[in-house]
Amino acid sequence: MKQQPSSRGGAVWALVLTSIAGFMAALDNLVVTTALPSIRESLGGELGELEWTVNAYTLTFAVLLMTGAALGDRFGRRRLFLAGLAVFTAASAAAALSPGIGELIAFRAVQGAGAAVMMPLTLTLLSAAVPAARRGAALGMFSAVTGLAVACGPLVGGSLTEHLSWQWIFWVNVPIGLILLPLARLRLAESYAPNARLDIPGTVLISAGLFGIVYALVSATGDGWTSPGVLTGLIVGTALLAAFIRHGFRAAAPVLPMRLFRDRGFFGINIASLLMYLGMFGSIFLLSQFLQSVLGYSPTEAGLRMLPWTGMPMLVAPVAGHLSDRFGGRPVVVTGLALQAVGLGLFAAVLEPDVGYGAQLPGLIIGGIGMALYFAPAASLVMSSVRPGEQGIASGANNAMREVGGALGVAVLASVFSARGGYGSARSFTDGTVPALWIGAGVVGLAALVALLVPSRRTARGPAPEPAQERASLAA
Repeated sequence: MKQQPSSRGGAVWALVLTSIAGFMAALDNLVVTTALPSIRESLGGELGELEWTVNAYTLTFAVLLMTGAALGDRFGRRRLFLAGLAVFTAASAAAALSPGIGELIAFRAVQGAGAAVMMPLTLTLLSAAVPAARRGAALGMFSAVTGLAVACGPLVGGSLTEHLSWQWIFWVNVPIGLILLPLARLRLAESYAPNARLDIPGTVLISAGLFGIVYALVSATGDGWTSPGVLTGLIVGTALLAAFIRHGFRAAAPVLPMRLFRDRGFFGINIASLLMYLGMFGSIFLLSQFLQSVLGYSPTEAGLRMLPWTGMPMLVAPVAGHLSDRFGGRPVVVTGLALQAVGLGLFAAVLEPDVGYGAQLPGLIIGGIGMALYFAPAASLVMSSVRPGEQGIASGANNAMREVGGALGVAVLASVFSARGGYGSARSFTDGTVPALWIGAGVVGLAALVALLVPSRRTARGPAPEPAQERASLAA
């Protein structure tokens, strides 16, 4: 890997700049959720269109993450980081200026594309700038900052929406992006991966396949499961994903080598991550609206009341990391997923149009502790399941699985909500939300069972030989 020598000052600048960029990208996953009622009132839109204001970002973010890493390897990581940051910043301004729900959805998709190029390169740029002896601490601080973004997303979105307007959830990115761009150009060192190749067929297959399936799931809310468009999306999307899997086994340098999934650890933690995000994101999408539309909380009040769930990782993650070091990652992840399933189940059990906050609190706290126990060891389980040279692409794959899970979660649970309830009254909204939350709890419980596939203890992998052609395609 070609790069400029790092210094202590360069490492600090890299940590600050990449952490702020990662914070912005992670924040925009959830910042919209508490603004959805205000967006609906301002721009109109049915349930399916509100879903797309969330899914348009998470979908493009998910399907282009590995492409962003590969482009950085090929054309320069700092250069592509700057390009992604510029696209993300410009799309944020365009989203704030959107005159209608359709335009907002389109610019959210562009935002996600910019974040997908920017986000995977934050870790490679940071790793290149920080000496090996301090790299673990730096990555830990970076993870804490992105975890804070998840915790603050609903609260930041609610506060900006209530005290300014929903447009400010996007405007806030613009000055930060404009400050970061020149600083990153001056302070981050450029680096490349020699002989990196782009897997264009694989990227097209996975992008088109995921789009077809998620489009069908979102459209099913209004059009019905047997409508031609929904059936076409499901069938064609599934066929393209099958072709992507076949491509991953046969291609010389695929964007995601399918042989990685033969490892129980890699398979278990990735599928568990997809299922966990499916249950979590879909539940947050509905609960943030329930707190406002049914219980009458303001956007800020709704964000604050969700903090015991979304903010718990900031308090519990250090303990979870210690437990993971002592007992191994698998029992901590399995316990965390089980607790999150219990938390969602408790919330579903008490949900009524007049439910008090005290009745909601046990589910929020238990779910938040479970989420924290999952987050801390999940990344190390992913990294320990592959060879050192494959850790970049493994990280990209895990991030993509989580984002796809989030997009599917919003689509699936919103479809359940629409089938059993609606926006017509508080009772109707509750009737739709309760079965959706039970399904979310079941999906996260299934994730806990899948996580049992991860080996209980794993020794570090040695420097096993890698295929020469494939090594060139791996993200550093």
